[in-house]
Amino acid sequence: MAKAIMLQGTGSDVGKTVLVAGLCRAAKKRGLKVRPFKPQNMSNNAAVADVPGESGGGEIGRAQWLQAIACGVAPSIHMNPVLLKPQSDVGAQVVVQGKVFGQARARDYQAMKPHLMGAVLDSWAKLGEDADLVIVEGAGSPAEINLRPRDIANMGFATRADVPVILVGDIDRGGVIASVAGTHLILPEEDRRMVVGYLINKFRGDVTLFDDGIAAINRFTGWPCFGVVPWLKAAALLPSEDSVILERLTAGEEKALKVAVPMLGRIANFDDLDPLRAEPQVEVVFVAPGQPLPADAGLVVIPGSKSTIADLIRFRENGWDRDLAAHRRRGGHVVGICGGYQMLGRVVRDPHGIEGSVKETEGLGLLDIETVMEPEKTVRNVMARSVHFDTLLEGYEIHLGVTSGPDCLRPVAVINNAEDGATSADGKVFGTYMHGLFGADAFRARFLESLGIKGAGIDYRGEVERALDEIATHLEKHLDVDAILAAAR
Repeated sequence: MAKAIMLQGTGSDVGKTVLVAGLCRAAKKRGLKVRPFKPQNMSNNAAVADVPGESGGGEIGRAQWLQAIACGVAPSIHMNPVLLKPQSDVGAQVVVQGKVFGQARARDYQAMKPHLMGAVLDSWAKLGEDADLVIVEGAGSPAEINLRPRDIANMGFATRADVPVILVGDIDRGGVIASVAGTHLILPEEDRRMVVGYLINKFRGDVTLFDDGIAAINRFTGWPCFGVVPWLKAAALLPSEDSVILERLTAGEEKALKVAVPMLGRIANFDDLDPLRAEPQVEVVFVAPGQPLPADAGLVVIPGSKSTIADLIRFRENGWDRDLAAHRRRGGHVVGICGGYQMLGRVVRDPHGIEGSVKETEGLGLLDIETVMEPEKTVRNVMARSVHFDTLLEGYEIHLGVTSGPDCLRPVAVINNAEDGATSADGKVFGTYMHGLFGADAFRARFLESLGIKGAGIDYRGEVERALDEIATHLEKHLDVDAILAAAR
């Protein structure tokens, strides 16, 4: 079995995902066969990993897909054996080892956890068979002791798998001394002895200014400090998994093209927009509920959704349907991806009640298509060709539903000799089930050129690789990586 080390946070969004990716890349640069692992993840930003012995794919968190890239290996369903995809404020779809296991309300899921530990430990064993090192990412905080009896994501896993833990504190949000010392205080002894030290993340300015803070934490806890990580600017170039990031995305400087993205309540796979955000001439604006779609946007992109019908209803309640109609009258362009594609049609039907109690709702009517939700879920990586621009595409599909109608006679892409998507008669509105569309540099360049933006088409995947390298270099500089690797067992 490979050696392992686990990063757990004093809270959510402390930067564990980026730190694990950076440490994975640093370990790879040292010649180690390293793999990422997250026992339980909660996110609607999913990726597709191939399933051994099967033709289709399985779902894992987008963060583990990114961390696999950092390791230089193909993503595996065993890197994230339990994935929760929220569908409402109190319930989620449960994906186990890549496949849909069922639906569960929050309270019901707590009762389900002990049964899922078997799948977690099975994936853990399989992942470590061909690795020197596994770097594990926790979820939330081990200080949530009310959840400890059935925990599979933090100390519940660490104690069962005997994985040493490094605690991550986020100084940017304030109160980091109290958060680290408080975690030490309330952890039961069985969990506290798993912690081999801590690190401080997201420090702005001269890190030596926190020397007294480190001394204070050491007095309270006795834990050694592995280092203080400065604010990593390169992290902004990496795909984001947690939708909490959307609350911090605001409009930047005015650029040649403004792209408006309505922030759906169950927005999914919004990293589809990252390649557009990376283009120097493009400004991507995520529009919060209650705010109008900007009238000066040249393009509106409706992203994926975990609950198409519910988000379509909220879309209208926000008045975005009227804004979108005005955008079209001004000659604006519209793109729908996956759930956003379904919304653009005349109607969305859910006869089996897969998404909830609403069986049918009117679509936005910008495409002459209709969608019927079906129980069988499509999950696969795809290679395709753009019909509009005759360029190669590479992406993935994760969706329920079958879409048909006259506008499908003008497809967006050809996937495995099958046509996908639909386009309006004037060519200004199109939708597709294919995620990753804008990640294809040649397609993105041609598409933006059709909108009047010349010279686009940066090497987006290359930018991600360079960002990972830069983060790994910073971690080697500011953390005692030798000590971190020595703490693994």
